[in-house]
Amino acid sequence: MERKEWLDQVIEETLEPDLRICDPHHHLWDYPESRYLLDDLLEDTNSGHNVVSTVFMECGAMYRATGPEAFKPVGETEFVNGVAAMSASGLYGETNACASIIGFADLSLGTAVGDVLDAHMAA
Repeated sequence: MERKEWLDQVIEETLEPDLRICDPHHHLWDYPESRYLLDDLLEDTNSGHNVVSTVFMECGAMYRATGPEAFKPVGETEFVNGVAAMSASGLYGETNACASIIGFADLSLGTAVGDVLDAHMAA
């Protein structure tokens, strides 16, 4: 069953259409067999509920292909910041997609994780 067919099985009634909602957890990815990007997210959030913002949760997508292993996850933050900028342009509607980002850093790096966190913040 295709994703859209699966989702269309149940249509939720919008109970409080004026209630401002922050979707606290979503992913974005683009794999050869599956994709879920800004247009897909906005289709889901524009279902009658008043989703005003979203929080991106890391999912291991769009990592840097080169460079030190510890810094590869920074590529995901760079990608999502680009999506956030697209959303903030207002050209895609009123939802502030990716208003916050929860990224990945390997805490087993010890104090060296600070450089990775700095790279995420700079992304």
